[in-house]
Amino acid sequence: MSLPLPKGTITDIGDGLSMHHHEVGEGPVVLFLHGSGPGASGWSNFRDSAGFLAEHGYRCIMVDSLGYGHSSKPTDRPYTLPFMAGGALSLMDALGIDSFTLIGNSQGGAQAIWLALEHPERVEGLILMAPGGLETRETYMEMRGIRSMMRCIYGPEGITLDGMQRVFTKQVVDPSRVPEGVIERRYAVAMTQPQHVFKSMRVDNLTDRLSEITQPTMALWGIQDQFCAVSGADTLEQHLPGAEVIRIDQCGHWVMVEHSDLFNTSCLRFLSRG
Repeated sequence: MSLPLPKGTITDIGDGLSMHHHEVGEGPVVLFLHGSGPGASGWSNFRDSAGFLAEHGYRCIMVDSLGYGHSSKPTDRPYTLPFMAGGALSLMDALGIDSFTLIGNSQGGAQAIWLALEHPERVEGLILMAPGGLETRETYMEMRGIRSMMRCIYGPEGITLDGMQRVFTKQVVDPSRVPEGVIERRYAVAMTQPQHVFKSMRVDNLTDRLSEITQPTMALWGIQDQFCAVSGADTLEQHLPGAEVIRIDQCGHWVMVEHSDLFNTSCLRFLSRG
């Protein structure tokens, strides 16, 4: 049985597009940006971490990127970083939010880096979890997790629940850590996603621009990540010397799920610095 993604708020961001988001807490704004796996959503990736930070005085917004969740899924434009990250920025404009800290995972991490580079006056800080945008496309396509995800998306049967479950065996080191119902809800979302979302997705390699980032930055990376190679942690340290980089053993692509206590307390410590 496929479980539906809980409905939050749908906001018009202009140009015929709308974005779906969940919001908890009050205080300084933290915007969560999820990754690009089929069926991903802000709520499925970040509900527990957002709840933790909300309890400690933060306004947490978990957005569904364009093409995902209950947000618009247009088929007439490519899913590039400017389009997807630009959608998140338009949502902040629509909500009347001038500045925020970003928490981004995987492709959402690449969006976060792009926003920090292109709109530095809006971004107060960066928390990155195995962000994309630090390797060539060919390098990502060699990763076992990415290959599994591609088979799930483009296989002869199309996206199936079994295929989604196989992807998740590579998403985490210990599959028992995946919260109950997450895969089923992601499958339900994936059934609403046009192939165009995946076929037209492009994530630029932002490595050469990392030195332009001026915001405080923290990155967390699972050493056993099969989607975004842990060598990206070395790249961040080399090109962004002021960044705090935390490598975590016995951890795959989902630090916030596999090591939730470490992730949540690290985020709170980072945010509390101001």
